[in-house]
Amino acid sequence: MQKIKAVIVDDSAFMRKSLSIILGSDPSIDIVATGRDGIEAISLVKQYKPDILTLDIEMPKMDGLTALKRIMTENPTSVIMVSSLTTEGAEATLKALELGAVDFIPKEMSYVSVNIINIKDDLIRKVKTIVREKALRNRLAKIQKFGGSESSAPVKSTSQILPRIGYKSLALGISTGGPLSLQKVIPRLNGNIKIPIFIVQHMPPKFTQSLAERLNAMSSLKVKEAEHGEIVSGGTVYIAPGGFHMKVKKNLKGEIYIDISDQPADTLHKPSVDVMIKSVFDIYGKNTLGVIMTGMGRDGLEGIKDIKSAGGYCLAQNEDTCVVYGMPKAIVDAGLADVIAPLEKIPDIINMAV
Repeated sequence: MQKIKAVIVDDSAFMRKSLSIILGSDPSIDIVATGRDGIEAISLVKQYKPDILTLDIEMPKMDGLTALKRIMTENPTSVIMVSSLTTEGAEATLKALELGAVDFIPKEMSYVSVNIINIKDDLIRKVKTIVREKALRNRLAKIQKFGGSESSAPVKSTSQILPRIGYKSLALGISTGGPLSLQKVIPRLNGNIKIPIFIVQHMPPKFTQSLAERLNAMSSLKVKEAEHGEIVSGGTVYIAPGGFHMKVKKNLKGEIYIDISDQPADTLHKPSVDVMIKSVFDIYGKNTLGVIMTGMGRDGLEGIKDIKSAGGYCLAQNEDTCVVYGMPKAIVDAGLADVIAPLEKIPDIINMAV
C-alpha cells in the first residue's frame, strides 16, 4: 500500500518536530518535507505533490492564509491548518476553511501536552480519513460555489420532503467540513422559524464563539454560542461551546434551559452530538427533528436511534456534498435517514418541514 506523503510547514521548529514525530509514528505516513513559511509551503507543495499539508497560519515572509490561496489556485491540496486557540486564531481558521482548508488542529503546546495522546490519535485519524476522500477537491469546490448567504433566498420545490408533524426542536450534528457547510445552511433558514435549533459542531474553545458570531451576522435567525443556565427561546440557534457538552433541562417552573458541563467525561468528542441529541429528545420527544451533516466518525448515531425509535424523523446530508462522509453514512447505513439530501437542499427541506 502506498504511503501517505505529508508536508509540514510551521515557523516553530518545535512544532515542526512535534508534528513530524506524531505523524511519523504511523508507518503508513511519510514526512517528505518540512518548511518554515508560506513561500516554502508553495514551493514544497509544487515539488512533492503531497497527499496532505499541515500549514501554520502565522508565519514570517508569507502567512498561511496567503499561501493557502496560492496553493488552492496553483496546486490544490488537502490542507490541515495549525491554529492558535485565540479569538484571532479562530477567525483566521474560519477564513482558511472558507478558502478550502479541510480541517484544523490546535497549536498551543500547553493544550497539546495535556492532550497529547488524544491529539496524536485524532490527527492521524484525520489525515488518513481526509486522504481517503478521493473526491475531496471536487466536493470543496461544489460547497464553495453553493449560493444562499442571503436569508431571503427563495424556497425551491423538492420531491425530498419531511412530514410536517409539528416539530418542537431541531438537533443538528456536524464535524469535519462543518463551518463552511453551516454557512450555506443556517443563513438560508426562514427567519420566521419558531422552534429552537441546537447545534453541535466539533470544535475547541473560542472557535465556536467566532463561528456563532459569523453565522449570526449572515442569518435572519438569532445565532449564539449557548450559555449555561439561559432559558431556551424559539427561533434561536444555539451552538454548543467548544470543550463542553450542551444539554437541555427543565427547571422547577417548567422552563427549558441550557445546561453546559464537562459531563459525561468519557466521550470521544466534547461537545458530543449524541449527548446533545439525547438530551433534546428527553425534553421534546419525537417532535425533535434530527439532522446529521458532514463529519468523520459516528457521533450522533445513538441520539438519532432514540428519535427514530419514538417515531421521529431524521435528515442526513448526502455523500456527494459532504467533505467527509462519516457521520451521515452511519445514519444512512443504519437505515435511520428519512431523507438524504445534498447540502444545497437542506435549508429548503427544513423550511418546509418546520
